[in-house]
Amino acid sequence: MKLFKRLTVPHTFIILMGLILVVSILTYIIPAGSYDRHYDETTGRNIVDPTSYHTIEKNPTTIVEFFESPVTGLVEAGYVVALTFAVGAGVFVLEKAGIITGAIQALTKKLRGRGILVIPILMVVFALIDNFIGMCELTMVYVPIILPLMLSMGFDSMTAAATALIGSQIGFSLGVANPFTTIIGQKISGLPLMSGWWFRLIVQVIFMIVAVYYVMRHAKKVRDNPESGLMFEIDQKTREELNTDNPDTIALTLRQKLGGISAILIFLLMVVGVILWGWDMPEIGAAFVAIGIFGGVIAGMKGEQICNAFVEGSARVLEGALIIGVSRGIAVVMDNAQITDTIIHGLATVLTGVPAILSAVGMMVAQTIIEFFISSGSGQAVATMPIMAPLADVIGVTRQTAVMALQFGDGLVNIFYPVSGYFMATIALARVPYKKWVKFFFPLLLIQWALAIIAMIIAQVIQLGPF
Repeated sequence: MKLFKRLTVPHTFIILMGLILVVSILTYIIPAGSYDRHYDETTGRNIVDPTSYHTIEKNPTTIVEFFESPVTGLVEAGYVVALTFAVGAGVFVLEKAGIITGAIQALTKKLRGRGILVIPILMVVFALIDNFIGMCELTMVYVPIILPLMLSMGFDSMTAAATALIGSQIGFSLGVANPFTTIIGQKISGLPLMSGWWFRLIVQVIFMIVAVYYVMRHAKKVRDNPESGLMFEIDQKTREELNTDNPDTIALTLRQKLGGISAILIFLLMVVGVILWGWDMPEIGAAFVAIGIFGGVIAGMKGEQICNAFVEGSARVLEGALIIGVSRGIAVVMDNAQITDTIIHGLATVLTGVPAILSAVGMMVAQTIIEFFISSGSGQAVATMPIMAPLADVIGVTRQTAVMALQFGDGLVNIFYPVSGYFMATIALARVPYKKWVKFFFPLLLIQWALAIIAMIIAQVIQLGPF
């Protein structure tokens, strides 16, 4: 653990621009190539023809394109950026209205010394949600709500970020019915939908027990000795902003209570919309704009106060929004140079001829590498599974195991790779610098990788199927 305490990580923008530079250089080294794609009615998406890989004319990144990539990334990630601003602004209006402070104080008083139990409860709830709807982006919604709660109970902002991100990560990575990885992967592989659910559920429970212990241990340590936490200095300022250390209990007025109720009702409507009506980022963002406006007006704020709160709330998440765009710039460079398919083809070729058990683990490693370049669960599924499914037949790995390789490879590093837009936005909303998150999370990620390797080996040994 001393090694991680001494670890120095550069500023996030330096890391991202460095990665864009490295990928830009690789466009001169890696041949450009492409798979043919066709529309698949079963999945409703364009999927690759695994036998169609061919090289094409190189299109390496120019100096101008290098500097354009972060700007283009901001444009392409527009929905995520807009959602980040909407969540930050809408929640901040409720803070300015005094609704969040009063509600948190009332809840903290009721919980008294049992506050730490909130962590496992929330982590399990977030995991269950992602098991079935696979909306990791909802962590951007969770964090602004639970951050003041965690701080008021003596924990830190890292605890808030970890509760939301890790709970969601486990549900997404091992979701029994995640529509973006499990379902699409099984459809492409010709497997019965939700088959192998029992194995995923067992592994998910093990992952959750380990993660809950890891986060609760950190939370207890910080509560007992606040200065021992990575976020101590930053959280002092955050506590002042959120007024979580105010010893005086603030009784909510009737108008504040009604404003809070309106916010809850709009939030519940948003959840129903996501589950039943297929709402996505624009609708979620609109819901938070409505939460800010209705909550503020009903609580007694004037129009000018609400507008100022929107601006101030957006300013607080500006860095995170910029990070999303810069991180998207990596994908922009790769797409323009058309080297993504070449990387996928190369990794698939390496797995041929390797013993089945090692190939199963190798598939997970390959998907972990590919996730860096395709930071989308559904995008990775449609790009890789038409190749990995028939490859699994050739090398003696079950197709169900190949789908699990996709899930592990895509899901576990979603909250580690700085190219993940929703992840970078979430830690920005929690005021957690990326370098501090790395120090906190990387030891757990190593444990998760070890557990994933064991799970992949067991899946292959028992021939997890039906095929």
